[in-house]
Amino acid sequence: MKYHQSVLLNESVDALGIEAGGVYVDVTFGGGGHSKEILKRNDGCFLYAFDQDEDALENELEDERFTLIHENFSELENMLKLYRVEVVDGLLADLGVSSHQFDQESRGFSIRFDGPLDMRMGKGVQKTAADILLEYSWEELAEVFRNYSDIKGAGRVARKIKEAVDLNGLKTTGELVDVLKKMTPVKKENKFLAQVFQALRIEVNDEMKALKALLEQTVKVLRPGGKLVVISYHSIEDRLVKNFMRTGGFTGEESKDFYGNSLSPLKVLTRKPIVPNEKEIEVNNRARSAKLRIAEKR
Repeated sequence: MKYHQSVLLNESVDALGIEAGGVYVDVTFGGGGHSKEILKRNDGCFLYAFDQDEDALENELEDERFTLIHENFSELENMLKLYRVEVVDGLLADLGVSSHQFDQESRGFSIRFDGPLDMRMGKGVQKTAADILLEYSWEELAEVFRNYSDIKGAGRVARKIKEAVDLNGLKTTGELVDVLKKMTPVKKENKFLAQVFQALRIEVNDEMKALKALLEQTVKVLRPGGKLVVISYHSIEDRLVKNFMRTGGFTGEESKDFYGNSLSPLKVLTRKPIVPNEKEIEVNNRARSAKLRIAEKR
């Protein structure tokens, strides 16, 4: 697909166990790859999909069983209630940025293009990356880099960026890359740049807050036995998903009853995450960091 090539397509849809009369949710519609596969599996199922990106609306499927909701997935519970959906049989989330978003230089997600420092997933997001670089102190920027990337010397990186902003302003990805290249570790340029861009993107879109809100709402909307299927692409979001599936929270601390039984609302079905095979990575290099985790509502 030109818009986006779905990752772990069969593995993730298999995990949902599509049945006739079942109601399913794809909270990251994008190019519609996962949604199409869900609808293909059973003529009697129904699907609600979410996407906050205006571009994704152009991919809406013409199928009476399908409803596309133009909202951030953090609004899951309220929007399903609006459509009079109380419980669902399965929910799929393919986190991260779509190929289309990366490949649009005007969106500012990629280090490959010189475009505006935007990085918003949808126009409803208040601040761009340029706004954050301008308005945040270097201490606040350093905290963003520490929380949302694995780069070393977050404080030094933040100070250099703020010096550049104060001197000339930073409005394009190319200008930011030029500043960062002066601090790039030897033979790790692309990884370093990608991590800085990732941290800014997460902050711009408040992605971790949205993910936590989504996960907490899944246990409210899933029926007992319903499946939660999540594909993540970096350690920060994967850790949240892993902890939540295992404990029902985000700290990793598991609550148990008097008899030592887990009080988590979910039962983990993947002891280790499912990852793409070599063939899929060869066809779609962006799949290389994907991890699929599956849980079942108790």
